[in-house]
Amino acid sequence: MKSFHFQRFSLLLCYLVLVSTVNGSESVPPAVLGFLNEHCTVCHEGDSADGGLDLTTFQRNAGSEASLDRWVRIFDRVHHQEMPPADSNTVSSKERTEFLKTTESWLRQRQQTAWKREGRVRGRRLTNYQLERTLHDLLGVDIPLAERMPDEPDNNVFKTIADGQAMSHFQLEQHLRIVDLALDEAIRRAIQGDNVWTKTLDAQKISRRNPRRRTREPEVIDGHAVTWSSRLIFYGRLPATTAREDGWYRFTVRAKGLNLPEDYGVWCTVRRGKCVSSAPLLPWVGSFEATKETQEWTFETWLPRGEMIEIRPGDDTLKMARFAGGQVGTGEGTPQNVPGVAIEQIVMERFHQGPSSDEVRRILFDDLPVKTDAKKRGGWVVSKNRKADIERLMRRFATRAFRRPVEDAAILPYVQMAQQSLDDGNSMVSALRTGYRALLCSPRFLYLQETPGQLDSYAIASRLSYFLWNSMPDDELLQLAEADRLQDETVIRQQVERMLTSPKGQQFVEDFASQWLDLDEIDFTTPDRRLYPGFDVIVQESMVAETLTFLQTMLEKNQSVTRIIAADESYLNERLARYYGIDGVSGDDMQPVNFQTQDHHRGGLLTQGAIMKITANGTNTSPVIRGVWVSERLLGREIPPPPASVPAIEPDIRGAKTIREMLEKHKSDPSCAGCHVHIDPPGFALENFDPSGRWRDRYTVLKGRKRSKGPKIDPGYVRPDGQKFESLAEYQKLLLEDPEQIAANVAGQLLTYGTGAPVEFADRPAIKQAVEETASDDYGFRSLVKAVATSPSFLSK
Repeated sequence: MKSFHFQRFSLLLCYLVLVSTVNGSESVPPAVLGFLNEHCTVCHEGDSADGGLDLTTFQRNAGSEASLDRWVRIFDRVHHQEMPPADSNTVSSKERTEFLKTTESWLRQRQQTAWKREGRVRGRRLTNYQLERTLHDLLGVDIPLAERMPDEPDNNVFKTIADGQAMSHFQLEQHLRIVDLALDEAIRRAIQGDNVWTKTLDAQKISRRNPRRRTREPEVIDGHAVTWSSRLIFYGRLPATTAREDGWYRFTVRAKGLNLPEDYGVWCTVRRGKCVSSAPLLPWVGSFEATKETQEWTFETWLPRGEMIEIRPGDDTLKMARFAGGQVGTGEGTPQNVPGVAIEQIVMERFHQGPSSDEVRRILFDDLPVKTDAKKRGGWVVSKNRKADIERLMRRFATRAFRRPVEDAAILPYVQMAQQSLDDGNSMVSALRTGYRALLCSPRFLYLQETPGQLDSYAIASRLSYFLWNSMPDDELLQLAEADRLQDETVIRQQVERMLTSPKGQQFVEDFASQWLDLDEIDFTTPDRRLYPGFDVIVQESMVAETLTFLQTMLEKNQSVTRIIAADESYLNERLARYYGIDGVSGDDMQPVNFQTQDHHRGGLLTQGAIMKITANGTNTSPVIRGVWVSERLLGREIPPPPASVPAIEPDIRGAKTIREMLEKHKSDPSCAGCHVHIDPPGFALENFDPSGRWRDRYTVLKGRKRSKGPKIDPGYVRPDGQKFESLAEYQKLLLEDPEQIAANVAGQLLTYGTGAPVEFADRPAIKQAVEETASDDYGFRSLVKAVATSPSFLSK
């Protein structure tokens, strides 16, 4: 019998080796296949294979490119001693070590061989926001452009991932339209100058024009424009602020609160829109807390032509006025004794972000004089040798647009195109526009220029600038690239420090976190007001501000990334603190709040309201959804999609069964259990947070239109390593025992975001090196950014 099994094993092994050599791109080591056949095939064979993994079928193409992810999962499960399972484990320590050593070497060599041929990162183009900011820096314009572009897929979390960047005819058409918009604006400003102005609007000007008319504009009371607390849509709109042209506008609002609640002010929202029923969208501008004393607040927003701002009380916990007929009459709010905001004055300014019109003129035309015709609102460029100047300006522009020096052969077709336009009778400005437009439609502009292997200094300059600024390299980076100094690790670290400290570097945390943590999807759902009263847009935006302030402080002070899991403080304003049930916070600024003296179950990004809202659907919570999110985004463990044959868990809105009871039945399926041992612990640990980010001890259920208390929440569970926890605090403590795991995840997220390629098996040594380098800094966030930026994976294609 033993002889039969041995012969079967030998024949199968020979067959698998032969098949892997013929069908696979890389031969699988015989020892690896032998290990799988001896210890794994018994359970993973045929249609009833555990977890849906049929190794006999898989190994027929075991060396193919498509099999790589499966090999990595096999390696990880054996490495973590999850497979073979403990109840049937016949693997000796020596066998496991040899399998892991051989498999690791083979997988790493296999990937590195492919990288030498094709590069770690495939052809990578600028994302929408990168294109917008690059055009801003290149041309000196400030028009929001990204919102006019097609939506991008967030493959593997980040929009920077090269493998998910398609380029269709429609996208090319939209790109051309965006380039035309940017060029037209730059030329307009270069010739006509900046149209900036300031006007002061008193209460009379921003209130209803006919005091007796029922409308939705404020009414004048005691010399103030007053808007009462109400849910009436568009109430508080200010037609006097309507923009006559697209542009950036600054509003300085001077106001106070009326009929204040006992312990706080009247929180108000500032939003923009047409404020008519045919265009109900009201994008966020800001918020403020109006108190008894008159104060001033300043807000800046892009205001399209025809849009205005709306200012109104926005705190959902305030008493609400009721108005008949959908319009507000004079004095109707006063007898209802509801809170309100009284605006004394608004100063409205039209301004430009970034360079002045003189600087824009130098960007486009360098030192050539510009003559203007005030009557025709046009102008022309003065040149004594127009073709020579076109070539000079085109070469100068191309060097900046392509982010590196341009060879004569590469620039010649563009120059000839512009000069031909001149020969056709067009003006110097029109000819230059034709040439610039062609350069901005070139793949050298739209795509990052990298070749397999170590990046050259110009490619490093671009990789750094798009990593930290999401825009093109500045003059200092390009000068260092020209001197080939960006091959020096010390110089790179100095540049990372400079770039993070610069004004443009202040955007890094928001850019990174909006994708990493899904903050850009914060308004995808709205918590059910019947189940979770008190939640409003001010709370939501304050939650985002809490997370961004928390991460920005981590970066500026180089605080440990373990604070993602637990910390003693966070950053709140009065409205968010009140929503969380935390006392002692006043004012509308985000401010540090220490949790050591207050037991509110807060502390660490893991417990912040924005994270809780993003990982819920507005009505109920799911340990599966939160568990997968925490595993992948904060702990760095990828969770494969569930088998197609396994149905999703439908929530029990009546509260008859707990989610724990439903999950226990669900994961009894062997194909589910392997993943749920990782998903469920973080998911259940966070169950005390409802979909709106508040703490709860019991589930809330609806009985008709009334809320009632449902089953008590049990956050306890068992981790994959057998460690038990009974509360969120205990779970956080267990996670903090392995700070390297948290640091490795952050390093991996940074590397993926910064390079445009997910972390692969062969990147693991680079991640490990970055983590080890920052251990002495307690895995500081800033230190990790620098370690990633100087890692071999970051500095190669």
